[in-house]
Amino acid sequence: MRIGRLLTLIFLSTAFLSAQLFAEVRADPTGLWDTFDRDGVLQSTVSVRIDAGKLYGHVLSLHQRSDKNPVCDACEGVWRDQPVIGMEVINGLMLKKDVWQKGTIFDPESGKSYRGSVWLDGGTLFVRGHIGLLYQTRSWQRAPERGVSEQSARE
Repeated sequence: MRIGRLLTLIFLSTAFLSAQLFAEVRADPTGLWDTFDRDGVLQSTVSVRIDAGKLYGHVLSLHQRSDKNPVCDACEGVWRDQPVIGMEVINGLMLKKDVWQKGTIFDPESGKSYRGSVWLDGGTLFVRGHIGLLYQTRSWQRAPERGVSEQSARE
């Protein structure tokens, strides 16, 4: 009888830990993501990482710009006239029930920060900025592996 209870306890513990690990893997958006404008045109590639349990993203490259690294004209304060490549566009979101939230999303085009949330659904990363009840959601796609020659052509 005791062995049966012990086996049941081991089984339930293993199932619970497996579910927790699976949930964390599903919510792991780390890597390179391509961003698109409203018309679906590729705009940038963002590097997303988790640091100390919080989500961050930085602009890695721009794709539709003639200038290599434009500055943020719309930004205010210390960000004004700073290069867009390298800017932090996802700042300090925390994971809660498969959604990264309670941080900010920064839009270099408008120069504004918004409360943000980010979540994965299949191979798509949804990035939402919101003020009160108003929000806008963009879908990002995992960036394909790009060769050295393609990277150099963009630079």
